[in-house]
Amino acid sequence: TNFYGPPAWRAICLCMVMWNAILGSFAAVALSALLARQFRDRHARQRRAPEELFGAAAALIDGARIEPGSSAGSHRLTGRYRDLPVQAQTVVDTLAVRKLPSLWLMVTIPEPLPLTATFDLMMRPSGPTSCSNFDHLPDILERPADFPEQAVLRTDDARHVLPAHVLAPHLEPFFNPRAKELLVTPKGIRMVIQLGEADRARYGVFRQAEFGEVSLAPALLQDVLDRLIAMRQSILDWHKAAP
Repeated sequence: TNFYGPPAWRAICLCMVMWNAILGSFAAVALSALLARQFRDRHARQRRAPEELFGAAAALIDGARIEPGSSAGSHRLTGRYRDLPVQAQTVVDTLAVRKLPSLWLMVTIPEPLPLTATFDLMMRPSGPTSCSNFDHLPDILERPADFPEQAVLRTDDARHVLPAHVLAPHLEPFFNPRAKELLVTPKGIRMVIQLGEADRARYGVFRQAEFGEVSLAPALLQDVLDRLIAMRQSILDWHKAAP
């Protein structure tokens, strides 16, 4: 059977096939170039990310070092502030159900405290998070009236936990929705706040947790560190005055 008809039509069809093949080759080359460029741009952004994130805030920290964090996509700023060791680390949380991924900032003073039990205040807990072991603490504490309404308190030893009144005067940030967790342990003290939220459109279509050009403002880091140091001093004063 002659599928293409007369010779003239066969020639035309052959030209069309060849032209489509050429166009397909050009399209493949263009797509490869576009993907390669996107890869290079993304790699360049990843290299710049730690400096863009912590660069301005690092001026507050003596001996500041910016390095990769403990998980993929996280970054850490370490050094000393007011003669205490400090850490500021980002964590990407994609575990929350029916919520956009969050970029958390964990600010820690890893200096031992005269405590034997862990005290953990978590705001609006709705499931596991990438930045906390809150769910693994066995004892739930009664929330004092002067604590934030949506705070849940846990500990690993209810008999020896730090009295809530020691921390109550320092909880102003937790009446703001950005503050997430306050963790006080024998090894140190930590506050977790939300630094960014994933782009809704990009996450909805590509399931990629992209946070745009997020940077840690020096004033924010200084405020959190000063509050943690004030809490730490209240704990030391309480311990010194304890019978």
